[in-house]
Amino acid sequence: MPSAAIPDGEMPGGQQAAATRRRVPGFWLAVAGLAAVGAAAYGIDVLTSVGKLPRGVVVAGIDVAGLRRDEASTRLRIELAERAERPIRIHAGDVSAEIVPERAGLSIDWEATLDRAAATALNPWTRLTSFWSFRDVGVTTRVDESQLTGAVEALRPGVDRAPIEGDIVFEGGDPVAVWPVSGRTLVVDAAKQILRDSWAESEVLTLPVDTTATAVSEDGVRRALAEVAVLADVRVIGRNRVVATIGSERIGQVLSFTPDGRGGLVRQVDIEAAIGILGPQLASTEVRPRDATVRLSGGRPEVVPASEGEVVDWIKTLESLSVADTVPGPRSVNAIYVPATADFTTEQAESLGIEEVIGEFTTAGFSAASGENIRRIAEEINGAVIKPGDTFSLNNFTGPRGEDQGYVESGIINNGRPDRAVGGGISQFATTLYNATYFAGLDDVEHTEHSYYISRYPPAREATVFEGAIDLKFRNPADTGILIETIGTGSNITVRVWGTHTVDVVSITGDRYDYTPPQQLTLSGDSCTPSTGSQGFTTSDTRVIADHTTGREISRTTRTVTYDPSPIVTCA
Repeated sequence: MPSAAIPDGEMPGGQQAAATRRRVPGFWLAVAGLAAVGAAAYGIDVLTSVGKLPRGVVVAGIDVAGLRRDEASTRLRIELAERAERPIRIHAGDVSAEIVPERAGLSIDWEATLDRAAATALNPWTRLTSFWSFRDVGVTTRVDESQLTGAVEALRPGVDRAPIEGDIVFEGGDPVAVWPVSGRTLVVDAAKQILRDSWAESEVLTLPVDTTATAVSEDGVRRALAEVAVLADVRVIGRNRVVATIGSERIGQVLSFTPDGRGGLVRQVDIEAAIGILGPQLASTEVRPRDATVRLSGGRPEVVPASEGEVVDWIKTLESLSVADTVPGPRSVNAIYVPATADFTTEQAESLGIEEVIGEFTTAGFSAASGENIRRIAEEINGAVIKPGDTFSLNNFTGPRGEDQGYVESGIINNGRPDRAVGGGISQFATTLYNATYFAGLDDVEHTEHSYYISRYPPAREATVFEGAIDLKFRNPADTGILIETIGTGSNITVRVWGTHTVDVVSITGDRYDYTPPQQLTLSGDSCTPSTGSQGFTTSDTRVIADHTTGREISRTTRTVTYDPSPIVTCA
């Protein structure tokens, strides 16, 4: 059978397979050869670098590649040693400062740094790329945390700031812009980390800050400033052509600005402040209402009726005139007057039920100067009305009791010894008032006995006062009112409490016990006043309150008082 023709360039199947078998072993032999060469080169490279720092290694920008450890140590110490003493420039926001690393507890751990630099990279690719690239391993830092924290905290007073809100203020009537400034706070932990990581590699470091935005923008301040650039006087015309004015120089007392929530400012008018300026100027045009009261006439209480008045309705008056309007020229409006009724009406006064004396007490025995002070305070208290449920305070009712109020210097007891002061003798009036309210059945809210017993007063049933420190207070517990009447003469003082007689009061004085002897003192000087002294002791008073109609006991209260001994004073 004739054989098939074989195309040119082709071999029979058996011959082609044999050729392929010959080529494949040759390829792998070439690959194996290259690997062997690479391995040999890698091994030679590793062996030749033993005892030296790896190729391409840089420490904080200093090339130490190929140096022995001792050579690298010497080079690093020479070039890096001064960095711990060299100030680093710090930027935080727009603030610049300096930190000396050594003082901030930052230093180089030399051995750890060398260990880090000497670590041989066994990765073949790393060793290959080291022929044309560098690897900066930095330094290993030794940190004193307390010093570093202290150094960073010391930056905060200069870096941290509270936000300044945009605003407009007035200086001499002229509006002045307060430009907004965002708040700023140094991020301490992040700042410390940056210093730890980068202090040796950089002479300038930027530390992070947190900012607090303001609610008002600079543009918002500009818009508001343009609106109030021209402010005129505010005038309110009252009766008889009396004019009250808020001059432009005082606009700042009533006009202010607050954020509008959209970056701008909105005007705010303080109505109370405006009334405070305008009100006194129109006071003469008003008729103030007068409260009803009760007074004694012909020895009997009578009601003095209330009277109505007519006053400026400032809210309605100012509604039609805004002090914040920016129109040029004076701005005027006529005052609107409205009727004003008394706070305490005639009907209320008549319902107080002040009909009879329900408590009375008299004390005597005082010097001329003390009598002058006693009669002065009695004049102030005379006619005082205490409404149902109200509390009366002697100090609040009279206010200051000095020379300007008509009080004079008189005798007092100071630390058990005679002395002198303005207002001396007032405690005798307090004792008289206290006893009158005691027998009237009023509630004892606050009172203080003398430290030393004074024989003209009932023991454990007396009171002293001192302006601003010791007060006498009592409360009207009844449904009816109370009227205080005072009668002062040259030798005694009487206080009467008028009201409705609903209770009877009895005082039971306890025995004296626990006597203590007086101390003997010898004093000198013109102000010395001799004294015979007196014993100290403890005693008590029991107040029994009973219903006036039925006689049923309502309450029984005992108060125990200890008096100090009054010293025996001899003047040298």
